[in-house]
Amino acid sequence: MRVSLAAALALGAPTLLQAQSAVADLGTARPIAGSWVYSTNATGSEASFLNPSSLPQLTLRCTKSTRRVMIAKPATGAAATMIIWTSSAVRAVPASFNPLTNRISIDLVSNDPLLDSLAFSRGRIGVSVANMPALVVPAWPEVARVVEDCRS
Repeated sequence: MRVSLAAALALGAPTLLQAQSAVADLGTARPIAGSWVYSTNATGSEASFLNPSSLPQLTLRCTKSTRRVMIAKPATGAAATMIIWTSSAVRAVPASFNPLTNRISIDLVSNDPLLDSLAFSRGRIGVSVANMPALVVPAWPEVARVVEDCRS
């Protein structure tokens, strides 16, 4: 089992390094066109960044009962990690892929410092997944609203 785990980690390392270098220069990247939409529901709240065709490009969803925030984006396949870039932090988070929705997602506890970095990022937020172009969206207050909803 240990050999299998070490082999899996070794195979994943180049992908993680490639993804980290892909997000290294997002401080000057131009966010894509679109807008954030915030909504509440029976289980919590959600903020989605919609492109000009109204297709969701990035979604943050708070589940109040578990105090967790899920971050998801469209994807064509699985990847080991999703790298989140903000003006104050860059972090790779283990990701999961749902083939029924073609979305890759991460799940964070509501007090994770990465959520503060997202809420207070200056100008833009970047999301990178192996073998896909980085997604850069503007940092608007809707992100902070979802984070705060999950903490209250």
